[in-house]
Amino acid sequence: MLGWWRRWRARRGDDGTEAQREAEVVDDAAPPVEAALTSELDLHTFQPRECADVVGEYLRAAQEAGLQTVRIVHGKGTGTLRRIVHGVLDRHPAVRAYKLAEGHRGGWGATIVELHPWPAPEAGTT
Repeated sequence: MLGWWRRWRARRGDDGTEAQREAEVVDDAAPPVEAALTSELDLHTFQPRECADVVGEYLRAAQEAGLQTVRIVHGKGTGTLRRIVHGVLDRHPAVRAYKLAEGHRGGWGATIVELHPWPAPEAGTT
């Protein structure tokens, strides 16, 4: 269910710093590692090609967990991750609304997402 979460946790060292990803091999057949789902997803540890799937899966899991608002940190950089994230948010059924974060919460380097309550409403009935 949360394969991306298991891969993310496996990529990080015990001190919370990113481990050398190229040297690690994550066994997708390994039993899932229980990790608390939080109201924040930091995409800095992911490759841009992974981000759309990670965000979509995270939103579904957050909605199922009853979270109403989440913060997705994509960074300021060139805007590539922000565009990927906003593209996913535009079409994800769990998303009620989203906006760039206030300055003290990351400004244009993070997006605040309001989620529909679980179960999600049928398409076109918001």
